[in-house]
Amino acid sequence: MKLKIIVVGILCAGFLAACSDQMNYKEFTQYEKGDVDQSFGRVSAIVTKIYTYLDHDFAKYDGSMLASATDEAEYTYTNNKIYNFINGGLSPVAAMDEQWKNSYKAIQQANLFLNEFQGLTFPENVLDDDYSTNMNQYKHFPYEARALRAYFYFNLVRQYGDVPVFTELMTTDEVNTLTRKPAKEVLQFIISECDDIMEKVPVKWSDIDASLSDVNNAGRVNRMFVLALKARVALYAASPLFNPSNEQELWRTAVAANQAVLNAAEENGYKLMTSYADIWSEKNYQKANNASEVIFAVRLADSNTYEKYNFPAGIEGGKGGNCPTQTLVDAYEMQATGKLWNEEGSGYNPATPYTGRDPRFALTIAINGEQKWPDYNSTNLETYYGGQNGEPVAGATTTGYYLKKLLNRSVTLQSGKENKKLHNWVTFRVGEFYLNYAEAAFKYTGSADMLPSNGKLTARQAINIVRARVTMPELAIGLSADDFWKKYTNERMVELAFESHRFWDVRRWKEADKHFKSIVQMKITKNSDGTFTYTRKTVNRQWNDKLYFFPIPQSERMKNPNLTQNTGY
Repeated sequence: MKLKIIVVGILCAGFLAACSDQMNYKEFTQYEKGDVDQSFGRVSAIVTKIYTYLDHDFAKYDGSMLASATDEAEYTYTNNKIYNFINGGLSPVAAMDEQWKNSYKAIQQANLFLNEFQGLTFPENVLDDDYSTNMNQYKHFPYEARALRAYFYFNLVRQYGDVPVFTELMTTDEVNTLTRKPAKEVLQFIISECDDIMEKVPVKWSDIDASLSDVNNAGRVNRMFVLALKARVALYAASPLFNPSNEQELWRTAVAANQAVLNAAEENGYKLMTSYADIWSEKNYQKANNASEVIFAVRLADSNTYEKYNFPAGIEGGKGGNCPTQTLVDAYEMQATGKLWNEEGSGYNPATPYTGRDPRFALTIAINGEQKWPDYNSTNLETYYGGQNGEPVAGATTTGYYLKKLLNRSVTLQSGKENKKLHNWVTFRVGEFYLNYAEAAFKYTGSADMLPSNGKLTARQAINIVRARVTMPELAIGLSADDFWKKYTNERMVELAFESHRFWDVRRWKEADKHFKSIVQMKITKNSDGTFTYTRKTVNRQWNDKLYFFPIPQSERMKNPNLTQNTGY
């Protein structure tokens, strides 16, 4: 298919390499294809536009996050569409988000470049000082586009299961004749794409041209991105949702893929950050002193929207929002013993329920009596009933807690002092891949303590590396399979809280009937002597197995009658 008119859409001046600390976009107009062919800037804009469809979960659903559709959190405003996951309201005509549309737009954009704009020499730019640098980048554009296309196919198959796959540029009429490809085949296609381009994508963009800044290109696909994508996809492909017969070879592949990420991370200066909180700091995408845990982050503009939705109700500008549940609080073990609050010998004291917890607790969750949260709040948080930040204040926490993780505490929402800060959504980080590896090694060997033939760590050793960062006790040798699985899933819930993993993890494990049918809230009352009474309240939620996948949007099925609907919708 030849295009006479190309809509370039947006351009980051000088492509990603010249974007300083964030992407600054300029509007473009329509060009004849022959005009686009002549200019590196206009062709690079086609690739750059693919990036604009990358997903994040900063207030994804009109303020709510995927966490509030899980046992991690509860959204304080019950009219929010996140409740469609909880009350049975999810349907083909209430399809929640733009994932289907945006992913296929990104895929078509990648196909546009791959089908129409390869083999060019850019006559307009031959005399430019940076011509050689730009040509060095251009040679890698095809692999960059394919990596992004593979990522968007993963988002689609994770959310919808079987989906159409195409790698050629198609007209709308052609797209609307496609049928859904089995999810297993889509996942294998993504892995094959990653394998094919792995060695063709640079580890660092400065490797292909010394004038390219690695910091300025930190929001750009590189080999670590491809390794990480393959490893995550391999884990999903082996998981019960996509591997109902538990094919062990898929787990073996997942071990190898996640080990490859850890190997490459070690070789290229990626490692667990010393501080857990630094993972979501403003500059988390920068490899400061070769010590960045972040493999890839979606770089967003300066904003305070996320803080507005999640700072405590009752302080100026705060709306409450996504409030951690007592269910999540209970997942944080006692630091001294490594035991959960209700395990014998844990050391838990109900009079001081938050003392002595896993250090990740205080970095994730704001509690009653919290000081200086956020920085401009001069009074201690009062999340008890009748308190300044508690019910019945509009938007007040229903769970007894407020969110801290991912928020920038230095954002100010006070009138006349309001500010905005840079936000970067972490898509891949090293900590995830230690946990991915642990899961794959355990499922492949059947033991937490057996070294897989294609790995360097046991499952238990991999988890203990993550726990060591926050000085949590090591998991013991000799745990039964059931006990280790409980420890592993709990560790994953804690380490990756509010990073969108819980929503997808429980689905791919097919364990939603165990975790998503209820949450626990903490109702706090203040006594006349200044002490507090803590009362647990269980809140039931609806779960139907159809929710393992989203419905195919009815609007898409009306355009393409070949799209069958997911079971139950």
